[in-house]
Amino acid sequence: MNAENQLQFAVERRPDPTPADQIAARLVSPAFGRVFTDHMVTIRWTEDRGWHDAKVEARRPFQIDPACSVLHYAQEIFEGMKAYRGDDGKISLFRPQENAKRFRASAARMSMADLPEDTFLRAVEALVDIDRDWIPGGDGSLYLRPFMFASESFLGVRAAAEYIFCVIACPVGPYFKAGKSAVTVWTSEQYTRAAPGGTGAAKCGGNYAASLIAQTEAAAKGCDQVVFLDAAEHRWIEELGGMNVFFVMDDGTLRTPPLKGTILPGITRASIIALARHEGMTVNEVPYDFESWRSDAASGHLKETFACGTAAVVTAIGQVRHANGEFMIGDGGEGKVTQHLRSLLTGMQRGKVADPFAWVHYVG
Repeated sequence: MNAENQLQFAVERRPDPTPADQIAARLVSPAFGRVFTDHMVTIRWTEDRGWHDAKVEARRPFQIDPACSVLHYAQEIFEGMKAYRGDDGKISLFRPQENAKRFRASAARMSMADLPEDTFLRAVEALVDIDRDWIPGGDGSLYLRPFMFASESFLGVRAAAEYIFCVIACPVGPYFKAGKSAVTVWTSEQYTRAAPGGTGAAKCGGNYAASLIAQTEAAAKGCDQVVFLDAAEHRWIEELGGMNVFFVMDDGTLRTPPLKGTILPGITRASIIALARHEGMTVNEVPYDFESWRSDAASGHLKETFACGTAAVVTAIGQVRHANGEFMIGDGGEGKVTQHLRSLLTGMQRGKVADPFAWVHYVG
């Protein structure tokens, strides 16, 4: 075991922790990404020392130099994951090892420091443990945001020689508006999310920054999300602004766009594929073009479409809008397959459904 895997986290508790009654009040209906817990985890990396100075400390602002590399060259990556409180009170994470692996892959693509998977997991567990009172019960969860950014102060186009890894957390409820059985999406024909050879498979902030104009356009069209087509032909469906997408055909098979470097390898996506196959369904990872989506929806060959991701979990798509009109998926609501897969996944995450894959990881 190398020295980095032996990092010890110094614990510095917040001197004025949020009172229990205030935590309870904030857990009633937290806006997504607006309410944060008392602590954070930080670890620093430099070329000469590697990973060091690991801390669990009070959540606070960073103090950075105006020449901080991330502000100029956007070396930044992140993950999204959740901690759950089961009916038995146990705290769990869902497939955190996969987040750790994807974080390393993103770091490699962005030419950033390599964080060992064990260190990533221990950092996440340390924050969940100290802020476990912030984890809602019921349908809520604690959203965890591990991220890393280049912290060296310099101007020059090269990989930075200093990085900060951090984990923060916020209690959350549903990602989309309560009461919506299905969302409406806007098909972007002018903007693309990623191109071959780019950073589409990395979870870096730049991908999301580039997608915001399309998401703004979608909102202006009265839609909840944007769906992107490929950069070369503007024909093939890739993914939504922050989620992967699945299609349920009339023969009961599922299809989803294949991973070819332009689509984020979603952990929820991979879990849905494994769950569906475990249930006896056929899942095809094959290209699907927009015109087929439209004609299959009209003919009834396509029965359901759903998006999936850590934040939104599994969400039905009921209507698709585009420059030349719109079309409905099924009856515009949530289909049986979408509902079944969501129930299986969320039940497993919360310890209510058997976990044949050993995906649930208990903390403490």
